[in-house]
Amino acid sequence: MVIKSPLQTLAFSLAAAALLAASAPARAADVPLVTAQATGAGLSLTLEGHLEPLRQATVSAQLSGNLTALLIKAGDRVKAGQAIARIDDRDAQAGLQRSAAGLAQAEAEARNARLAAERTRDLRAQGFVSQAALDTADTQFRAAQSGVQQAQAARTQASLARGYAAVAAPFDGVVLATQMQAGDLASPGLAIATIYAPDAMRATVQVPLSMAALARQATRIEVELGDGRRIQPERKTELASADAVSQTVEWRLDLPRSALKDLVPGQVARIRFSGEANPAVAATALRVPTAAVLRRGELTAVYVAQDQGFALRAVRLGSDHGNEGIDVLAGLKAGDRIAADAIKAGLADARPATAKP
Repeated sequence: MVIKSPLQTLAFSLAAAALLAASAPARAADVPLVTAQATGAGLSLTLEGHLEPLRQATVSAQLSGNLTALLIKAGDRVKAGQAIARIDDRDAQAGLQRSAAGLAQAEAEARNARLAAERTRDLRAQGFVSQAALDTADTQFRAAQSGVQQAQAARTQASLARGYAAVAAPFDGVVLATQMQAGDLASPGLAIATIYAPDAMRATVQVPLSMAALARQATRIEVELGDGRRIQPERKTELASADAVSQTVEWRLDLPRSALKDLVPGQVARIRFSGEANPAVAATALRVPTAAVLRRGELTAVYVAQDQGFALRAVRLGSDHGNEGIDVLAGLKAGDRIAADAIKAGLADARPATAKP
């Protein structure tokens, strides 16, 4: 008689349980099926976008110095030319004084050169000096005149620099944000505030390249706002290039001025493209539930029921009808049975719900 230790007994029990589990048939996951049906519905495409102003400017400093005063805050309305900030102008004022002194010196030197040239011309007429002496005097006078012009330009430049101490709004608008506070050090190119014109706005939406053709076919475009309003744009523009990373094309939809009340930049909007579908497309379009479509980057596919399992099949999608489903333009034929849930159908033990074990 063999006596087993408790550890040997436990190991034997675990091994037996593992053997039984391995020999037991795995329970497959039943996935419900749906049938792809033809539909003659019109084109419908809904994408999410946002609002942005047509005219927006970031006002920057053009002078170095401490910001002595910030005269606006976010949300304020400003007029064109209105002062919105002031920069310490003591250095600019000193530069203006230096340029004024330089101009006075240049003008004095030019007067001396002119008088010298006139005296030399008289002496030359009397034969007391050579022509070379007269030429030298005339050249010095012209050089002195050029010095005056240079000094005048320097004074104008210093005057402009001093004028940059008062930062003004470029147009009538609303302050979107301020990037500096009083006491900060300003320098040329450093942003002080962002201003936008509220009387002209547009909706911007990124349309995937796979849906670009559908968007172009649309005969009606609406911008739906969060409060339920639907606005038809006055003008639509499709940019000529696509984003290399997101593979989308930007559409810009200019909104009518009468619809701009209470709209702010950055507000989310839903863009609806609709219209009559191309007859050739409508005749072959099939509609399937949105959950039946598997999306992996640019790949769109469905799981088609075959015998005891599923086969992944790539498809080309059309209009998205929300809860009503999504149109499939190519890759399926009417009557094909597909998995209603593409995620479950991708599991290793998935099988069609109607198949017999």
